[in-house]
Amino acid sequence: MSEETAVRIIADALGAGRKTLSEYDAKQVLASYGIPVTREFLVENRNDMVKAADRMGYPLVVKGCSPDIAHKTEKGMVRVDVRSREEALEAFDAIMARMNGASGRVLVQEMIQGRRELVMGLTRDDQFGPCVMFGLGGIFTEILKDVSFRRVPLERQDALGMMEEIKGHGILGPVRGMEPADKDKLADMLIRVGRLGLENRVIREVDINPIILSRGAPVAVDALIVLK
Repeated sequence: MSEETAVRIIADALGAGRKTLSEYDAKQVLASYGIPVTREFLVENRNDMVKAADRMGYPLVVKGCSPDIAHKTEKGMVRVDVRSREEALEAFDAIMARMNGASGRVLVQEMIQGRRELVMGLTRDDQFGPCVMFGLGGIFTEILKDVSFRRVPLERQDALGMMEEIKGHGILGPVRGMEPADKDKLADMLIRVGRLGLENRVIREVDINPIILSRGAPVAVDALIVLK
């Protein structure tokens, strides 16, 4: 997948009058810049749901996927640890019912195993221009507010420095028998997020939350991209 994929997805969204990318499209944009994301399939009906679930393998995650719905968890549109065809179909039916007229499909996603969650993103400040953010992620991100910022473009030492600045930087080490975070891969992700913002000026905001550390390796599990 090349970076031209990002240009095409963004252009298609703007052409359709959308200012927010769906999770699937947002992660396709990230993947085109070499950022590791989950394996996943989009489905529209129960038959495709079964095929995708069997192909993905269990356990898996089932989500609503729509550019019109940013906060899926609060709307009851995320099911985790789905372990059978029956559970997958039940999740599909429940999520489609909650779409409530919004345009969208259902995302069938691999379930990443890991207990540590991080957040990464980009915001376009009127004074400083695009800035990259890194910190502790998950559902308590807005409460903890343990994040660090840098203007882009980033050098590797800048990215590594961001990791040391957060109060909870110890979570990146070998905690309770877990492997230490791969800081080089995290630094690569931060640099690539910054480059994504520099090269696509129509992007106003990128929010990757959570990034789960699986055996120390970071994977983007959810993502939101907002356009100007």
